[in-house]
Amino acid sequence: MNGAQSLLGTLVRSGIEVCFTNPGTSEMHFVASLDREPEMRAVLVLFEGVATAAADGYARMINKPAATLLHLGPGLANGLSNLHNAKKARSPVVNIIGDHATYHLPFEAPLTSDVKAFAAPVSHWIKSSPNAADVGQDTAEAVRAANSNGGQIASLILPADTAWTPASDYGFYRTPPMPDTPPQAAITKASKMLKNSKKTVILISGHALRAKGVKAANRIAVKSGAQVFADTFNARMERGAGRYNIKRLPYFAEQVSEILAGTEQLIIVGSKPPVSFFAYPDTPNYLVPDGCQIHTLSTPAENSISALEAVADEIGAPKNPHGRIDLIRPELASGGDIASSVWQAMAHFMPDDSIVVDEATTSGIASEMFLANAPSFDYLQLTGGSIGIGLPLSLGASIACPGRKVICGQGDGGAMYTLQALWSQAREQCDVVNIIFNNRKYLILEIEIMRVGAENIGPKALDMFDIGRPEIDWCKLAEGMGVHSIRVSSVQEVNHAMEFCMKNKGPHMIEVIL
Repeated sequence: MNGAQSLLGTLVRSGIEVCFTNPGTSEMHFVASLDREPEMRAVLVLFEGVATAAADGYARMINKPAATLLHLGPGLANGLSNLHNAKKARSPVVNIIGDHATYHLPFEAPLTSDVKAFAAPVSHWIKSSPNAADVGQDTAEAVRAANSNGGQIASLILPADTAWTPASDYGFYRTPPMPDTPPQAAITKASKMLKNSKKTVILISGHALRAKGVKAANRIAVKSGAQVFADTFNARMERGAGRYNIKRLPYFAEQVSEILAGTEQLIIVGSKPPVSFFAYPDTPNYLVPDGCQIHTLSTPAENSISALEAVADEIGAPKNPHGRIDLIRPELASGGDIASSVWQAMAHFMPDDSIVVDEATTSGIASEMFLANAPSFDYLQLTGGSIGIGLPLSLGASIACPGRKVICGQGDGGAMYTLQALWSQAREQCDVVNIIFNNRKYLILEIEIMRVGAENIGPKALDMFDIGRPEIDWCKLAEGMGVHSIRVSSVQEVNHAMEFCMKNKGPHMIEVIL
């Protein structure tokens, strides 16, 4: 047994079944070991940013890590933006990062870099294995770290010689402790706050946005009169018919300030006090009203669902509150805004238990209205603000849940960051409907340049947001990577395309011309 075989065998024995990989020379022994481990599924991707986002999507849906295989420091660097998103989502990910052989590092070969320094900002746990004998146990510890504290990023760096030199055994995986319910004192304090008649807001994120958590929050709201909100951007929300609704805080700081005005008490559940996405001149960035008392009921590392249920029981909230969502499929649009008609048709045709990935940005404004009474679905969002996650997040979600339809609403600007994910979707025969909202511009930046108070905005400045010169042909791009594609430019064409793609297994691409 060599170090690479010890690594791969330990991953499998620690519960990791999928690796999103873009290997290079230093990882060849890992690749060669794949045929010895039939339980490991290796998914080839063409860019490391696809690998890291796909691992994020996989983890969000299956609640355990996938591995990524990245080629030295530059390969890791290509994946950093979506590791940033995964970290904000608290997704468990195990990065396997190759490095030069230990005896080759002193020669400063072209790919030599400080891999630990690259990994540090997006990792909770980092280690470089010194020799093959340690690889197995280091691998087991990396998986344990990823599965700890509500989900973490673990980065294991492997010099090439640790892969080919002899190793004696696999590592022993120790299951980390389950998340604790918060201390009784935190539950009691929240319960007392909910009984004192002060204006109270409960802000929820993380695992509390699964169906059981949202139901418990609605129990509390019905009993106490508190308002309940989710963060603006969340890793995963369980929504739709048969569940309970929860409103998200809006994107713009002014709107959040208006909603929270007069709030006397803020109870945090798996989140943190709200702040604006960016700083703007003459606009508050810390959005908690002055004088508001803040109480953290549970941290992201604690069991937020059991915390909410405990508070609901302690205040005598009803077991089955009113407000459960009814299934109401909207009629298809016959005219009007084409972007809105996409979400309308989606809600009309989507099967029960779909997965919706939303990185549509300005084209997704209508999604909240039309998906409110849709069949039950999981809703995945961009969590860290680093655009380009939608297509590969959908890849990972589909690998995790192959029997479920995945629907991705994606802006054209963000899609260009990781369009290589389409090729992997086709290679893995993923049932994904990719919807590209093609407005040929970074429209959100046209809004933001006004909001930041920039002066003398002229044609040269506005040209920096124009991606229609030359025009990007998304159908040709998709078809060139093996994905069936349809271009639509009318509401009627949207309806027909959506019906076809929902009824036929994907992957598909619908290019919506706005």
